[in-house]
Amino acid sequence: MNVVIVTGAVGNLGFAAAQAFQNAGYRTVLVDRSPDRLRDAFKSLADSPHHFLAGGVDLSDATSLSQLVENTLARFGRIDALVHTVGAWRGGQPVHETDPADWDFLFNVNLRTTLNCCRAVVPQMLKQQRGRIITVASRDGLAGSAGYAAYSASKSTVLRLNEALADELKTSNINVNCILPSTIDTPQNRAAMPDADFTKWVEPAAIADVILFLASDAARAVTGAAIPVYGKS
Repeated sequence: MNVVIVTGAVGNLGFAAAQAFQNAGYRTVLVDRSPDRLRDAFKSLADSPHHFLAGGVDLSDATSLSQLVENTLARFGRIDALVHTVGAWRGGQPVHETDPADWDFLFNVNLRTTLNCCRAVVPQMLKQQRGRIITVASRDGLAGSAGYAAYSASKSTVLRLNEALADELKTSNINVNCILPSTIDTPQNRAAMPDADFTKWVEPAAIADVILFLASDAARAVTGAAIPVYGKS
């Protein structure tokens, strides 16, 4: 039975990914900083031997992630896939007016947590000589635009990390790929942009289907890719 770690499992995309993997028969390790949020979101899984609610994990802390890996291996004995969905958005100000704290925040959340999670699972995947890593960047990581320099730059670094990791690990049967969503159809985005055409946005479940494909043997020849998932936008 394959084992997948899903970070940000309580978020809109993380929750959809968790459901997709569970429906496909995976054992899931569901990660969130808040144990209470996890229990509330996945009440039916709290006592399941096939799933692990890993609350209280700080993705900015290497020690916390090492403990997550140890706990996962103690429970399931292997890690077949990492799906890292944690990210953040801020924008609206020109470069010269953007608070440096916003740059630090976006690079810490979007890049640093991605780097830390990858570093945590790669040694085990190398031992297994098998693994799948799927991260989430953004269409905005492909090009900068006015008011969104910090966000675009932070997501662009996720793309470069994806490419470098894929090149390093391609001979070890470890595939590393990245998803590029456009605007995701979430309650938060609808509230922030009430006049937008929601039908053009991409649903979390549609992105989760692509993530599930990348974790499967059907994608065994795909690595280093940045997959656009734009919906109709």
